[in-house]
Amino acid sequence: MARGKNVLVAQSGGPSPVINSSLRGVVETCRAFPKDFGTVYAGWHGIEGVLQEEILDLSAESEREIALLRTTPAAGAIGTCRYKLKKGFDEDYARVLEVLAAHGVGYFLYNGGNDSMDTANKVAQLAAKKGLDLVAVGVPKTIDNDVGDSEFKLIDHTPGYGSVARYWACVTQNAEEENRGASPSDPVLVLQAMGRKIGFIPAAARLADPGREMPLQIYMPESGLTISSLAERVNALVKKRGRAVVVVSEGLDVGELGLSKDSFGHAQFSASKLTAQQVVVSYLNEKGLPARGSARGQVYGTDQRDTAVYASTVDLDEAYKVGQKAVLLARDGESGNMATILREPGEVYNVRYDKVPLEAVANSEREFPTTWLAESGVDVTDEFIRYARPLIGEDWASVPLENGIQRFARLERVFAEKKCKSYVPQGMRK
Repeated sequence: MARGKNVLVAQSGGPSPVINSSLRGVVETCRAFPKDFGTVYAGWHGIEGVLQEEILDLSAESEREIALLRTTPAAGAIGTCRYKLKKGFDEDYARVLEVLAAHGVGYFLYNGGNDSMDTANKVAQLAAKKGLDLVAVGVPKTIDNDVGDSEFKLIDHTPGYGSVARYWACVTQNAEEENRGASPSDPVLVLQAMGRKIGFIPAAARLADPGREMPLQIYMPESGLTISSLAERVNALVKKRGRAVVVVSEGLDVGELGLSKDSFGHAQFSASKLTAQQVVVSYLNEKGLPARGSARGQVYGTDQRDTAVYASTVDLDEAYKVGQKAVLLARDGESGNMATILREPGEVYNVRYDKVPLEAVANSEREFPTTWLAESGVDVTDEFIRYARPLIGEDWASVPLENGIQRFARLERVFAEKKCKSYVPQGMRK
């Protein structure tokens, strides 16, 4: 039986609890169409692996291990990277095409966020310009939910967000129990959520309490509040309720945080010298609370994006299906497109999988709708709750255990034989 052209999948940027579910969707769908697709390769650590010809043979992996990718979080299976193919990196782009051609790759699938879609778009354009038989398709991924447009016409939500939203609904519930019991000595508990410049992640804390019974305040970057006004609002709530659970975005403007930036130029607040939570807790305690005791804080870090047990079953299913849709687009020759998730109109949650041009989403940056920010500036509206609630699902994800610990996929990591000369990516040269 004739075999189809080979496939290479790679991923870039921050991981998510469901990134490997999309990878599973890609691999299993390719295996279902052997006439259309040959060997399925993966770039080890994303585009860096492609540039350095570190190519994994995923077709050599067992069905069982590929199936276990569903509940294997983060990016340990095939790796990710923060390397960006920048403007002027002509040698890098040529190298990508060289490596793909050397391994008989006719389909290039790139899983990631805004910058990754830009890379996929540029590879697609360059291949078309050179007349190469290469189909490049994007697979969306980001926990921040900032890919696309604020009208939600390009994509309703990105795989990864539903699971992080569920994480925050759950940890806020737990924090509420802590604060309720410890409030005589610790009346204020400040929690820091991820979210560089957009408030979708901290906003999800409201899903823990849609009836607004908790003494909960949410401070998103979009609030525009100063740290002094934050203190006023927190103290007012403490006076009224005796305690407060405060969720702050890592990107909240609390002054100079000694920021560090990744290779894309994005702020890495979680890697900063001083976190927003630390600044807020220190400020509240320095100014004084209208109650006995002190403010305490907790910074939630990379566990938001690498925890399988909090993964949303809805998110897992949708991540798989969007990976599956990307393969089907590739099979149909739809180069230069990204697989997308669009919500159907109506009261009952339902989605469809479609395509949008990569150029429309490349380097896009969705904003949190101002209409979803409550007038108080420290809460979100019911409209946001209606948007986000279906994404977190109803049940716990079924994560298999062996010897009392989680059983993740353990790929053999069989590397394809190198066929090109060694190469140092342009961004890594001294």
